[in-house]
Amino acid sequence: MRTRLMVAALAAATLLLGACSSGTADGGGGDASMTDGAMDFPAGSTMAKLSDAGTITVGTKFDQPLFGLVGPDGVPEGFDVEIAKLIAGHLGISPDKIVWKETVSANREDFIERGEVDIVVATYTINDDRKQRISFAGPYYEAGQSLLTLKDNTDINGPDDLAGKSVCTVSGSTPEANLLANYPDTKVVPFGTYSECLEPLRNGQVDAVSTDNVILAGFAAENDDLEVRGEPFTAEPYGIGLAREDTDFRMWINDTLETMFADGSWTKAWEDTAGTVLPTPEPPTVDRYDLNS
Repeated sequence: MRTRLMVAALAAATLLLGACSSGTADGGGGDASMTDGAMDFPAGSTMAKLSDAGTITVGTKFDQPLFGLVGPDGVPEGFDVEIAKLIAGHLGISPDKIVWKETVSANREDFIERGEVDIVVATYTINDDRKQRISFAGPYYEAGQSLLTLKDNTDINGPDDLAGKSVCTVSGSTPEANLLANYPDTKVVPFGTYSECLEPLRNGQVDAVSTDNVILAGFAAENDDLEVRGEPFTAEPYGIGLAREDTDFRMWINDTLETMFADGSWTKAWEDTAGTVLPTPEPPTVDRYDLNS
């Protein structure tokens, strides 16, 4: 009897050990955003430090439907959020270990330079001015600047109709810079966030809101009185912002993005978020630019 009991106990222990070893890195039951197995990163690299810490701080926007919007539970959701979760997963970090920090267009570079965030995934257009302060992995999506108006506004159908009009955008954003440089007859009205532009649009303080088409599509999808007008009139490649000199981390994120493009996780992230309103695009080509170029 003692022998049979010992054999049964050993068998149970073996089954339990096997079950534990087949789970995900957080001990959960198959979270798709987690990478199975031990992490193997160069000693001293940002990847190793984040993986060992088991947490990552991500800057994203909290007020943009489809890309970064705080849900009822206080946690942001959207395409940018899912991209950040996938990157964290490849570091062995589960979604519940991500620290989300609200960023707006005016403070993204500051947060990165001060080390307040590890990465920024926040409808962040890659451009040469920003590359002087921070670095970009990606792009992971390409948007284009467009216009949002009230549905009953028949005066504005594209950028050629902006002369003499007041247009709301965000201070420090690429759309603001484009309007100021290329549409001098337009009165640009800057706010801190794009959601702050909606009430001035409704009460007649401004005639239109201008930013990337995908951001405007999110607002239009949630507000029956608003409509996106015309075709995009710029190219806005979205990148992941990080510390300027951290080339190894940038290249690792680029590798991770290309893996996501190939394995279908990028497409699933899109279709679960922005793809509920917008068609599924082809993934962009990653730009492994020379930091000093």
